Amino acid sequence: MQTLPPPVEYQTFMNFPLCVDLDTLDAQLAILGIPYGAAYTLEELGNDQSNAPGAIRRESERLSLGLDCWDFDLGGLLFAGREVRVVDCGNAPGDPRDPQRCYQIAEAAVRQILARRALPIILGGDHGITIPALRALHDQAPVTLVQVDAHLDWRDEINGVRLGYSSPIRRASEMAHFTDIFQVGLRAQGSARAQDVQDAMAYGAHLFTAYEIHEKGMDYVLAQIPAGGRYYLTIDADGLDPSIMPAVAGPAVGGLLFHQVRRLIHGLAEKGALLGMDIVEITPARDVNGISAITAGQLILNFIGAVVRTPHQAF
Repeated sequence: MQTLPPPVEYQTFMNFPLCVDLDTLDAQLAILGIPYGAAYTLEELGNDQSNAPGAIRRESERLSLGLDCWDFDLGGLLFAGREVRVVDCGNAPGDPRDPQRCYQIAEAAVRQILARRALPIILGGDHGITIPALRALHDQAPVTLVQVDAHLDWRDEINGVRLGYSSPIRRASEMAHFTDIFQVGLRAQGSARAQDVQDAMAYGAHLFTAYEIHEKGMDYVLAQIPAGGRYYLTIDADGLDPSIMPAVAGPAVGGLLFHQVRRLIHGLAEKGALLGMDIVEITPARDVNGISAITAGQLILNFIGAVVRTPHQAF
């Protein structure tokens, strides 16, 4: 039996019902916080990104005055007149000093959500937390991974750590259930070495810089993603421009804008079945008027609204 503790502040995302007993989960979509990644240094053990799930939940109250309010991002009500249930499952617990155990608990929680035929919407945490989520998709093959990020995330290890925030796409490339990887919004300089870029290209990853998207539009990317697929979307907050997502550890100007990422979400829903999403790497202490957490919440609402409007979406 998998039971998770509620969020520390006992506030759920958009005040959706709390469900911490995953064995009884009865919903189409489930919010799950995964606060703890695998730290590279002692200083990173208590990184501020572990506070992001709570920050996104708190700011979500500013997103909506009720489910009966019109959403112009969606062209109607959030659930489009359908009977849809969204729950908040709290946070996957763990000790940041024991990332292996944290990841085991997180992977089991995501597997259970999927087993209950719900789509996981995951609040990180640094980008390392995507690794257990990707592992949990093992029996969902074939899966296409779509990443929004300024950085490549193909490092094999840093300081001997292979499950950290610079490695999730490298780890995904080693998982047989992923058949395609699309990386969107790349720019500036991260921790990638020339060999990492060569490895990504040798694997067959599809790399799109933010500048290509500014010039050609997000539909240019969507046209290259095979239709009829099953997609998992991972959004690193620094993939968006710091003008709308200031609360990140590695800001880089020239990033994706909100409407471009919104189009990616809706375009994926139109092309095939979304299996879930995560949003990671928000550092709440650096936020400005909560705008980063609000942007994250609005992307989540677009994900929910897009999937409930898609006839072929498998719940």
